[in-house]
Amino acid sequence: MNSNRPIKLLHLYPRDMNIYGDHGNILTLQRRLEWYGYTPVVLTYDPGDSFPDNVDIIVGGGGQDSGQSKVQDDLHTIVHHLQTLADSNVPMLMVCGLYQLFGKFFKTSDDEIIKGIGLLDIETYAKPERLIGNIIVRTKEFGDVIGYENHSGQTFIGEGATAFGSVIKGAGNNMADSSEGARYNNVIGTYLHGSILPKNPRLADFLITTAVTNRYGSFEPSGTPDDHLIEPAREIALKRPR
Repeated sequence: MNSNRPIKLLHLYPRDMNIYGDHGNILTLQRRLEWYGYTPVVLTYDPGDSFPDNVDIIVGGGGQDSGQSKVQDDLHTIVHHLQTLADSNVPMLMVCGLYQLFGKFFKTSDDEIIKGIGLLDIETYAKPERLIGNIIVRTKEFGDVIGYENHSGQTFIGEGATAFGSVIKGAGNNMADSSEGARYNNVIGTYLHGSILPKNPRLADFLITTAVTNRYGSFEPSGTPDDHLIEPAREIALKRPR
């Protein structure tokens, strides 16, 4: 591991938006960066903190409606930081609750409007049916992405965003089309828990190589990851029932 090549990972709202084990995404990025010979510097941001400088990757997870309400106001105080980074092609992965809050709004079952920051052109509405179970999403860039969804919000994509992928098994964004997730530049929003990155190394490596290239001009690993368990794990996950 080369301490002269640090990469800053920012975990967004880990205190309130981390109820489905999405912290595993940070752990995966941390370990893969070490394997590649870079030094991960893990930072956290919770409401009221100072937003750190020179962030290379941002990861956020899921939470209950109450968790979204807690971070809603603070998220609007840092939107200029997030928008500037997104426009500069900094990679971000937002899962479930924070995926919704990166959109325009989330309308709860009580008709409360939780206003998002509009970084992703999406709108989310709470529905009676909960979409839950194993899910497979086909993407052009990352192949078949495997995960687990658990959400009552149904999300609809506007013209300013593209879908992360199309659903092969599962529900995805909503019950009206086959889309899953949304993307703007290198910002990816998705409903996939699991955690998503341990079973989907191509996605993890996209975040890493993009961040490293942004920071240092090229990706030049000095080691290789130990992926011998990933394919057997993926094969088992692909066969799991819905």
